[in-house]
Amino acid sequence: MKAIVQDHYGPAEVLGLRDVDVPTPGEGQVLVRVHAAGVDPGVWHLMNGLPYPVRLASGLRRPRSRVPGMDLAGVVAAVGPGVTGLAAGDEVYGTGVGTYAEYALAPAGRLAPKPRTLTFVEAAAVPVSGQTALTAVRDAGRVTAGQRVLVIGAGGGVGAFALQLARAAGAHVTGVCRTDKIDLVRSLGADDILDHTREDVVVPGRRYDVVVDTGGNRALAHLRRALTPTGTLVLVGGEAVGGTWLRGFDRQLRAMLLSPLVRQRLVPLVAKEGTANLAALTALIEAGAVRPVVERTYPLAEAADAVRHVERGRTRGKVVVTTVG
Repeated sequence: MKAIVQDHYGPAEVLGLRDVDVPTPGEGQVLVRVHAAGVDPGVWHLMNGLPYPVRLASGLRRPRSRVPGMDLAGVVAAVGPGVTGLAAGDEVYGTGVGTYAEYALAPAGRLAPKPRTLTFVEAAAVPVSGQTALTAVRDAGRVTAGQRVLVIGAGGGVGAFALQLARAAGAHVTGVCRTDKIDLVRSLGADDILDHTREDVVVPGRRYDVVVDTGGNRALAHLRRALTPTGTLVLVGGEAVGGTWLRGFDRQLRAMLLSPLVRQRLVPLVAKEGTANLAALTALIEAGAVRPVVERTYPLAEAADAVRHVERGRTRGKVVVTTVG
């Protein structure tokens, strides 16, 4: 099969299209004929092995998984021992290993039937970003009807889902984005919009019950001023510029240390992936409450360009790599 392969850590130039063997599903695994695979900042971190603590899980000197990619949407080709509820020919979506390939393995517990209302490309944009947003809004933020919620980065991959999920929960949502994303954020249902190129996220006299920060580069003290006295700040990743050790994830560590000492809840997000969360997203998607936003697609051979585009940080929604023409 054709696959994108990297033999060592580095920039997008380490990615190349090669012929590799089709993997064989083991216990609890599913082999999926990949039609499309999403691109998110996590792919960039794993490709570069940055920040360095990432390598504790992905491989100290070189990536254990030579084929990058996590999001996928496609058709079940075969199932391994112990897999029930899925069979060859089923259309699925979810997260796997090495999804920038014509075939990829995925744990059965991280797949679900593809939403009937979505194409494979649209479905591939959902799993990582959608489940991250769901964990942020429902589990970490505990958003309920009538609350005021601020979503920073509302025009990005996770932020676009977080905005819609908070709205679906009945919250009043303010989206923070750049000028060129205002129309998109408005179309996703934002009640109010702040253009961060022209105004601060901290507006005098305006406080929020929940702040979901997907931007990753604002100081904790500054963000706390946007919260009510008992509000919740959810930190989704960290994208501060420079550095090879923490690259902004120091905010997560400081939030963990500070949260027990203050009345506000400061929550470093640990996203949860699995069939149940995918099913929850599917229900909202098929009800019309949530929709994926796909900015552009790239063929598999141009996956390096797709990663470069996401690395620039100006994506409107998601970028998707396609393996089927």
